[in-house]
Amino acid sequence: MIYDPTKANPLSGNPLKTRDDLSKAVIDLFKPLLPYFSEGGARVRLSATGAIFDRAAADLEGFARPLWGIVPLAAGGGHFPHWNLYRRGLANGTNPAHPEYWGDLADRNQRLVELAAVGFALALVPEHIWEPLSDGEKRTVAAYLLAARELEFIDNNWKFFRVLIDLGLERVGVAFDHGKTVAYLDELEAFDLGDGWYRDGPVRRVDHYIPFAMHFYGLIYTVLARGDEARKNRFRNRAEIFAGDIRHWFGPDGAALAFGRSQTYRFAAGGFWGALAFAGVAALPWAEIKGYYMRHIRWWSAMPIADRDGVLSIGYGYPNLLMSESYNSPGSPYWALKFFLPLALPQDHPFWTAEETSQPEFPAPIALKPAGMVAMHTPGNVVVLSSGQQHDKMRDANEKYSKFAYSTRYAFNIEADDRNFSAASFDGMLGLSDDGVHFRMRETMDEAQIAGDRLYSRWRPWNDVTIETWLLPANPWHIRIHRIATPRALSTIEGGFAIERADFNADRSEHEQGRAIWYGQTDVSAIVDLSLHLRTGHAMTPIPNTNLIHAKTLLPQLRGEIGPGSTLLVTAAIALPIHENWTMALENPPAPPDLGELERHFRAEGVSVPAFTLSM
Repeated sequence: MIYDPTKANPLSGNPLKTRDDLSKAVIDLFKPLLPYFSEGGARVRLSATGAIFDRAAADLEGFARPLWGIVPLAAGGGHFPHWNLYRRGLANGTNPAHPEYWGDLADRNQRLVELAAVGFALALVPEHIWEPLSDGEKRTVAAYLLAARELEFIDNNWKFFRVLIDLGLERVGVAFDHGKTVAYLDELEAFDLGDGWYRDGPVRRVDHYIPFAMHFYGLIYTVLARGDEARKNRFRNRAEIFAGDIRHWFGPDGAALAFGRSQTYRFAAGGFWGALAFAGVAALPWAEIKGYYMRHIRWWSAMPIADRDGVLSIGYGYPNLLMSESYNSPGSPYWALKFFLPLALPQDHPFWTAEETSQPEFPAPIALKPAGMVAMHTPGNVVVLSSGQQHDKMRDANEKYSKFAYSTRYAFNIEADDRNFSAASFDGMLGLSDDGVHFRMRETMDEAQIAGDRLYSRWRPWNDVTIETWLLPANPWHIRIHRIATPRALSTIEGGFAIERADFNADRSEHEQGRAIWYGQTDVSAIVDLSLHLRTGHAMTPIPNTNLIHAKTLLPQLRGEIGPGSTLLVTAAIALPIHENWTMALENPPAPPDLGELERHFRAEGVSVPAFTLSM
């Protein structure tokens, strides 16, 4: 049999237009898990791959994460036929005397994460998962949850997990001291950056954890918590403001911006739009909110995101361990089911009765100041220029946070071999090497500023090499300026956008002094040198399975050598769908900006990127 990618997705064939379609999607996503439940129902082990935490915690993850979709389905009146399995698993997993016990709890432990889904279930559908338990089972479950809430949670969105556990305990009448709940809520609010944005802890980054965690859980709190009206109003108000910005992380086809860690959670990225509906926050017209929401899940329905048996894989657009995090177990992808939160709403809710509208047009660049980003809507795509994000304690953090440009249509590549400079992609990035083998790129920064719709950063790939980078929108192009001060000679490679590669060498390329272009079957990608001394264009074929969306890609690059002293590199990059008027765009690249004028502009208007401004 030939592998059929449409069968590698339980959503395939579902029109995903209505509430009933989404209810069916939850069941279709859950069914492939049934053979992997343990006899006692407490553990779900989906493959032999591992994560940094123990197997029991990973098995709990496989058990708990589907609840994010199952619970709203049931709360909204949908039929889920396997509640007995979940009740049995909950009773056994929390029982230290049972062979399927989930294990003892500890500070900052993965079990604390997964128990938030149990708290959510107790809070929203206790009639299905709590009330049928025996008195002894209730005592066992309650004791486990009470022990969990007393522990230390990581200083980021994890603090919401104690809050969710507490919402469940409160709903089922289990007494506890609310002091720790309030303390964590206060600490979570201290992550507020203004303009609706949060940090995800004391860090220099704002990624998808802001919409699908910080706002998502905060909006759940506004519905399920008793009292605390002032705080709930703050959560709602921040979400309302944030919606106007985060819509620029979604392309017109529904694709979300692939940026940051935990991309394997896939359509959890669209959960923010559903959380707005759940909390009744009409941040935008319901028709627009629904459009962002439904287009997103339809985009995912066309991707080969599951294994042959329909189990969601670790990966993004296809199974791919290379891009995964150390904390991604086989059950991790099922956080994607957070997307289905609005199934808890009745059919006649205005979110469900609204007719979808398409994404509005945004002809001008959009500054997302708190994040240090500038969004640029191009045909079929949103390009986001970025300076002010970093994560120095994660594999592939350079690629996930520190590239110059990210895109909803052209996802980023990760580097597969850091000892093969000539085989590196450097899409949306400048790579440098002082030995022709090993390489460096932007990872952490000394400074990050935004001035209107322009960005600046100063970074050091080595302690004795300083690079200043300016990023400018020039729709549909963008411009990068790099001023490099180095005491020794360096080799450089700079990449454009990665596009899908066809079989049988059906794509064609052009590469010459000063530019490189790939003409793919669906898209065109080009990079042009605007420097005084031109680099050599190179039509690069990246290592397979390094791009998040496409297993095989094409990438235009500029390659050159620089000597000791100060060097100025100026680059323009573009990618467009093949059906767009790409010929005119390629024939009219932008002119190089005046660097002196640009520096004066930043001296007059530049401010530190809020996400970056943090005492480390």
